[in-house]
Order: sequence, then C-alpha cells, then structure tokens
Amino acid sequence: MSWFESLILGLVQGLTEFLPVSSSAHLRLTAAFSGWKDPGAAFTAITQIGTEAAVLIYFRKDIGRIIAAWSKSLFDKTMRKDHDAQMGWLVIVGSIPIGVLGLTLKDQIEGPFRDLRVTATMLVVIGVVIGIADRLAARDETGGKHRAPKQRKTLENLGVKDGLIFGLCQACALVPGVSRSGATISGGLFMGYKREAAARYSFLLAIPAVLASGLFETKDALEGGHVDWPPTLFATAIAFASGYAVIAWFMKFISTKSFMPFVYYRVVLGVVIIALVATGALSPHAAESAS
Repeated sequence: MSWFESLILGLVQGLTEFLPVSSSAHLRLTAAFSGWKDPGAAFTAITQIGTEAAVLIYFRKDIGRIIAAWSKSLFDKTMRKDHDAQMGWLVIVGSIPIGVLGLTLKDQIEGPFRDLRVTATMLVVIGVVIGIADRLAARDETGGKHRAPKQRKTLENLGVKDGLIFGLCQACALVPGVSRSGATISGGLFMGYKREAAARYSFLLAIPAVLASGLFETKDALEGGHVDWPPTLFATAIAFASGYAVIAWFMKFISTKSFMPFVYYRVVLGVVIIALVATGALSPHAAESAS
C-alpha cells in the first residue's frame, strides 16, 4: 500500500465511520473504483481504532463518569441504581451479540461478505430502513393536524431488552454496506428513542466492539506479518483526526436535521454499483488484499 492510498483510505474511514453510510463499504468501494487492492478486513479493523480513539476523547466526560460509577457498583449495591452504572452494564450487554457473531462469522466477514453485490444490496436495503425510521421519528416529533407530538424515550429509559436489540442492530454492521451507526440509530428510532439518545448510545456501544476487533486483528497481523504497518498506522492517525471532526458535526446535525440525504445517497450509490457489476464494468470480487 502506498502512502497516498493510506492517506485517502484513512480519510474515507474517518469521514464515513460515524455517518449512516457504512465505512467498510466505502473503503471497499474506494479501492475498487481506484483500481487498488482491497485493503482487507484487517486494515479496516485497525484503522477503526483511530476513529474509536476520537470517540473516547469526544465523550471522555461521559465515559469517565460511566466507568467510575460502574466500578463502584461492583462493590456498592446502592450504586447499581445509578444511571451511569447501569449504562456501563448496558454497554457490556449490548456488546455481546457482535462479539459472538464476529467470532462465529469471521471467515464470512473476510470473504463472501466483501462481495460488492452484497455491499450494494445492503446499501439500498438499510438505506430504506433508515428512511422509514427517520420518517417515524419525524412524525412523532412534529405531530400532525390531528395528532400531538409524541414524547420519545431518552437513555434514562434504556433497559436490558432494548440494550440487546441495539446490540443486535450493531451486529448487522459486520456485513459491509450496513453501517454501524445507521443500523443502531435506526433501531433506536424504531424503538421510540430520540435521535440524540440513539446516536449517543450507538457511539458508546461501538467502543468495546471496535477496540476488541482492532486489537484482535492487530494480534493476527503481528503473528502473520500480512499488514504493511507504516501506511496502516498513518491511515489510522488520519482516521482519528477526520473522525473527531465528523463526530462533532454529526451530533449537532442530528438534533435538527433529517437522515434523508444519507438515505438518497445510499440508494443511488447501491443502484450504481449494481448496474456497474451487472454490465461487467466492475468486478464484484475483491482484488488480492493489500499488504
């Protein structure tokens, strides 16, 4: 992998990780459209450590408070009713589905799931799902001619059942084209949560899953020697810087704006990819992974 490729792929990772458009799909597509080798699942997982570092810094006060309360709740039963302590447990509970499925489907994630036809289909299907969830949320927020606005849930209402459902939604993002934030936020909207609440829990929920995946892939890479480390680390640093800027923008965006621009983008991109693959202009299979 060249330094230029790592620069572009790092930017793509940082710019798309927190938007409901699928960063893994865009890394795959950037390589395909540029005629580069597929960066591979290991590159994706390692560079995601950079974007999760941005989450750790942006939400550092929330995370510090949650960890402190959760730690105290291990020894002090009275702390177990504290919201921050409960959030710590709910992040753990919500991380179980992606942990189990990630290990179970590892070969599929690194192989068949990277087929561009799968990616394109997921871009369209999940795009439609996000669009429906967004419209339902907008209807509740604005009400109607004969209907008062409906109060949506906050993170204070989050319980084990909803935490597991969020976790199952996050696990869908193991398939390129789904989008971790898109799946979890739309799942939250369907369950009646406010946009900001769904997004905040989505970002917090991603921390253990992404860091564990990145460390797991790093361990395999160190043992197998199949990662070109200097460009990969450079891409990770770029992903961190661009990712932090996107988080700050996105958290403000979702408080007042609709997700529909992302929906239209996903559907159009998915249809274009399907057409290019169908006409033979683009191979659905990844080229040999970069190393």
